[in-house]
Amino acid sequence: MNDDEEKLQEDIEEPEIQENQEDTELQEDEEDPKDKEIESLKHELAVSRADFYNFRQRTVKERQETRRHAQEDLINEILPVLDNLNRALDAANSEDTKSIVKGVEMVQRQFMSTLENLGVKAVNAKGENFDPSLHDASGTEEVDDPELDGKVITEILKGYKMNDRVLRPSRVTVGKYNG
Repeated sequence: MNDDEEKLQEDIEEPEIQENQEDTELQEDEEDPKDKEIESLKHELAVSRADFYNFRQRTVKERQETRRHAQEDLINEILPVLDNLNRALDAANSEDTKSIVKGVEMVQRQFMSTLENLGVKAVNAKGENFDPSLHDASGTEEVDDPELDGKVITEILKGYKMNDRVLRPSRVTVGKYNG
């Protein structure tokens, strides 16, 4: 090639090189905002994770505090019953047995009243149809009346419910007719 041709060739190649440099600069410019955005998103994610962790810790503490306050409220409801039981025991040393029984019955009524105020109710069992969701059968008892078949004959241990949820089923014996 002669000099003119070489110069022409260089002029042709040089703009391509310049274009490639411009493309590279554009790519770098394009990557920079993307990198910045990625870093920003990573930072936002880290902050969100920390906020969520703190929220979870705070929620656990609040739940524990709520439970503790509920227990304190329950104890405050029951303490007067304990006070009356102590009075009944003190009276046992100086009074006759009828007075003691009467005092204990009064404490029992107070205790049941306190439980009812807390939403606890006794499960009626005797004479009812056996219901495995309310009763725990400890055995069967033979009965002569066919109408007593499958019914609760004896309540061994009283059951209790709170807000339609069984706290403790009644322990019972169930009638079995042998006709």
